[in-house]
Amino acid sequence: MKRGLLLFAHGARDPRWAEPFEAVAARVRLHAPTWAVLLAFLEFIPPKLIDAGHALVAAGCERVDVVPLFLGAGGHVRKDLPMLLDALRAAHPGVRWQLQRAIGEQPGVIDAIALAAAFNLSDEPLS
Repeated sequence: MKRGLLLFAHGARDPRWAEPFEAVAARVRLHAPTWAVLLAFLEFIPPKLIDAGHALVAAGCERVDVVPLFLGAGGHVRKDLPMLLDALRAAHPGVRWQLQRAIGEQPGVIDAIALAAAFNLSDEPLS
């Protein structure tokens, strides 16, 4: 079964805003070279989630995990994203669409953010 990973971010009018998310997608591709990995946005920056989802299906993906690149599960993750996934499920009923937790709710991400924040307050790195 070919697996896809759809990284989902908010989007902004300034395209430079997407650079850290593009770096995340590039690193994921290095760690999971057999997966089809796409980055999609809710607004302003293409591709939109629906378009990226169609592209993953066209690439032969039978399962697509969707990872919200949000610090928490606010309205976009709780309301907008499920509606978009329902549209993809309706368009591609043979594909398993699996919504994962918001990335900022993962313990390793919380630890990394805390360490980075504390490092910025100190002259010496913390371990």
